[in-house]
Amino acid sequence: MQYEKTERIKYLVETLKRASRAYYAEDREIMSNREYDALYDELQALERETGMVLSDSPTVNVGYEAVDELPKERHEAPMLSLDKTKSREALRDWLEGNPAILSWKLDGLTIVLTYLDGKLAKAVTRGNGEIGEVITNNARTFQNLPLSISFTGQLVLRGEAVISYSDFEKINAGIPDTEAKYKNPRNLCSGSVRQLNNEITAKRNVQFYAFSLVTAQGVDFHDSREEQFRFLSQQGFQVVEHYGVTEENILDTIDLFEKKIEGNDIPSDGLVLSYESISYGESLGRTAKFPRHSIAFKWADELRETTLKEIEWSASRTGLINPVAVFEPVELEGTTVSRASVHNVSILKGLKLGIGDQITVYKANMIIPQIAENLTCSDTIEIPKACPVCGGKTEIRQVNDVQTLYCVSDKCPAKQIKAFTLFVSRDALNIDGLSEATLEKLIDRGMIHEYADLFHLEEHREKIVEMEGFGEKSCQNLLDSIEQARNTTLPRLIYGLGIENIGAANARMLCRYFDYDLEKLRNADAEELSAVEGVGEVIASAVTDYMRDRDNMAKLERLLQELRIEAPEAEEGSQTLGGMSFVVTGSLRHFGSRSDLKEAIEQRGGKVTGSVTRKTVCLINNDIASNSSKNKTAKELNVPILSEEDFLEQYGIPAQM
Repeated sequence: MQYEKTERIKYLVETLKRASRAYYAEDREIMSNREYDALYDELQALERETGMVLSDSPTVNVGYEAVDELPKERHEAPMLSLDKTKSREALRDWLEGNPAILSWKLDGLTIVLTYLDGKLAKAVTRGNGEIGEVITNNARTFQNLPLSISFTGQLVLRGEAVISYSDFEKINAGIPDTEAKYKNPRNLCSGSVRQLNNEITAKRNVQFYAFSLVTAQGVDFHDSREEQFRFLSQQGFQVVEHYGVTEENILDTIDLFEKKIEGNDIPSDGLVLSYESISYGESLGRTAKFPRHSIAFKWADELRETTLKEIEWSASRTGLINPVAVFEPVELEGTTVSRASVHNVSILKGLKLGIGDQITVYKANMIIPQIAENLTCSDTIEIPKACPVCGGKTEIRQVNDVQTLYCVSDKCPAKQIKAFTLFVSRDALNIDGLSEATLEKLIDRGMIHEYADLFHLEEHREKIVEMEGFGEKSCQNLLDSIEQARNTTLPRLIYGLGIENIGAANARMLCRYFDYDLEKLRNADAEELSAVEGVGEVIASAVTDYMRDRDNMAKLERLLQELRIEAPEAEEGSQTLGGMSFVVTGSLRHFGSRSDLKEAIEQRGGKVTGSVTRKTVCLINNDIASNSSKNKTAKELNVPILSEEDFLEQYGIPAQM
């Protein structure tokens, strides 16, 4: 019996470590929060019962190791996680008659900020609680973070970097590939904050909410956390929404927070209760894992029992086929719910699902529908051996202990439609008039089978004119747009090919590294590709796999016969802007977009960043007299502000429009 418990502890520790690694270091999820909490509670109970605690148990260690891409730094004091409860009464009892502060527990990435002489000096992520990643340059782009404050002593505070639900939806709406869309705001925020290029961070509208003051040199807060919040607000920080509570009003205050969830644009996953008296909280000390001055409250999930009607299998451009549970509609958190993603084959198997099973469902963080438990466990769902879209063969692949289902047919319409949608998108070949619906019609009618076929649609003019939504004029507009798209650049082409993990920025980076020589890129091995800044093993393998595939190369050769690849405007070796850093803001007159101007600067060896610093050569802004934050910063740092025209003339760059 003791042996079985010991083995169970080992299994739980390893399982929870994998889940933490996926969540904190790799920005993905292999189990729901509910599953993690249940396994964690089981592990704690077994450790208390047996007296056995492994050195790598998540009940002892906090989080997971920081990733390698950013500099690391050890925190002056460990950043412990909080003990938690789902009981409102337990939260009230925890007060023991003491006043406290109740606030949101925000769902983002915890950051430690240090200010010296009134300036932001350092920003470090929580990391594993002991060592975090230095992301100071990225923090400077947080949209609501003060770079200068009136307090000139040393100030250290903690807060949460978050991306709002509305910004999350806008960013996802701009990603044509369904599979490439972000799963939730927390994953998007985590990846945004830890970017190597802070321009990407700046575009994501990351916000910062202060939730705790660590130290403010020489300031007397009269033993009050509320005074600390007030001080931070006075310094310009946006502090987490909070209320003073006692045993008499805490339950009503919890109800108040609950009512705000539906309309709250900032992601949260519960509440935090902290003693108002700083000295009292500190006098309680800490356990090996938790401080005793605060406790977290997680919402008790509203569970509903329902019947599983079917499993839908949804195919994507990459060939991934995801299971989606369809069940009898139920009311959850005020809305009717009838579908929930099962995420992958591993989770499907773990739930032992079968049609007609009685299942319980809930909304994770009161928002995302999930299956909590299968009460019947008939385990009769068969993994489809044929793709639901094309009927082609499927296969189960296992990566990092997670099994997923894929369609292996290159001719799958689901793959082709999504692939063609990406190929004709603005950052790729930029062909107007080819929506996903139109592409679907062209594929269904056998007019296009591969990218090169797009440039022969003239042969199908009569059929296109007769298609719904088309006529002579719209058909001619489409053909003209296709003809114009023959003139393109290598980065646009590489991005448009849809190589896994290759976005527009990565495509430009690879092309610059290989001197815009397609043959060099095609023949590069994984080791050489991994040497490119920002390219790791995953991206390198994706590129080599694509370039070593004979069918891919045959199609690429046929496509190249239809295109005229424009050489970079700057001649090879003519890096006239080498080592120079620029910032572009506002609307442009001589370039179609900021991305186009950025590309012209990067071709000449320059760099475009998202914020003005002392290293910025100049700020490019057609509205020189504006009172924008970038203009103000440039003036404070004596950075020249040039109009687009003056910049092009001064640095010898030809206009595009």
